[in-house]
Amino acid sequence: MIDSHYPIDVKPLKYHKLLITFDNDEQRIFDLEPYLSDGYFAPLGDIAVFDTVRISPISIEWAGGIDICPDELYYNSVPAENF
Repeated sequence: MIDSHYPIDVKPLKYHKLLITFDNDEQRIFDLEPYLSDGYFAPLGDIAVFDTVRISPISIEWAGGIDICPDELYYNSVPAENF
């Protein structure tokens, strides 16, 4: 069984990366760049939209209701100290 972790803080960084703090106090870097070719995430290619990221009840979301699964954020990110 996979342990789920939920974001409690998020900060947009350069180059479509996010600094995310999870409920276990771990800080991780998530790279959204590979997702931008997907039509759902394409609007986030605009930095003004990307920078609207905020915490939602169990994950993160952007203006327009674009969101992403917390497990995707956690398991496809790297510890911030390795960045």
